[in-house]
Amino acid sequence: MAEASIYEIHDPRFRQMIVTSAGLDELYSGCRWAEGPVWFNDANQLLWSDIPNQRILRWTPEGGVSVYRQPSNFTNGHTRDRRGRLISCEHGTRRVTRTEVDGSITVLADRFEGRRLNSPNDVVVKSDGTIWFTDPTYGIMSDYEGYHADPEQPTRNVYRLDPKTGELSAVVTDFTQPNGLAFSPDEKILYVADSSASHDDRLPRHIRAFDLTDGGRLANGRVFCVIDKGIPDGIRTDANGNLWSSAGDGVHCFDTAGKLIGKILVPQTVANLTFGGPRRNRLFIAATRSLYSVYVAVTGSQVP
Repeated sequence: MAEASIYEIHDPRFRQMIVTSAGLDELYSGCRWAEGPVWFNDANQLLWSDIPNQRILRWTPEGGVSVYRQPSNFTNGHTRDRRGRLISCEHGTRRVTRTEVDGSITVLADRFEGRRLNSPNDVVVKSDGTIWFTDPTYGIMSDYEGYHADPEQPTRNVYRLDPKTGELSAVVTDFTQPNGLAFSPDEKILYVADSSASHDDRLPRHIRAFDLTDGGRLANGRVFCVIDKGIPDGIRTDANGNLWSSAGDGVHCFDTAGKLIGKILVPQTVANLTFGGPRRNRLFIAATRSLYSVYVAVTGSQVP
């Protein structure tokens, strides 16, 4: 049996969402700052970023860990588009890119209103093909996760990109440091983490929720939940609409009303997570120096 200490039960419903006999597996250790995991079911592989080491790593059940791309331009968050192509946020080049089937790289966005982006951080793709990403300043604050520079954008925004037209819109402009983001399974809500407490305890450590309108805009912004240990960074939703967030002590799970119902405790600070595996019931966790995984009793909502 797995040690009960890796789980904190805050609500009886969480017991039905975990597999108590499934332990926390450390799949790899040797990163400087592990981030941005994304699962490719058709290739039976996970990709994730090791930002300061300028590399994207690959894990497969059969072959273990190898280098997928190096140098990586200090790549951070990843996702897949609806055609299964890799979408990445690069701190070093301050851009969002798409890796084509032949391995070539297409730049999707690197400027807004004529000025360079700050340092795109995390990204999701909606079913209509639009790409939504956050643009805090973490990648230009020092030379550790990018290249030190002054921001050119007056605000730190959440953007919506239509890759068909190339139109880039700032859909939220009042974040301090927007970070991870995720859609609800029905795509009626967009969740966005504000991780600005990472550098100032007086600043937010919460996740906000926004309603999506028919015109692709956001409305009714509100605080959905607050992280009680560390900060929210990467976030994902499961098929039932529960929100899973990275935190200082592990992974926190919130119900659709924003109530904390349980935690999976991890030995290192968690940066990001994603559901994967053939049945999407394996939670992959990028945590500081290591990649972990744990089987759960729910499935992730992300497609493909």
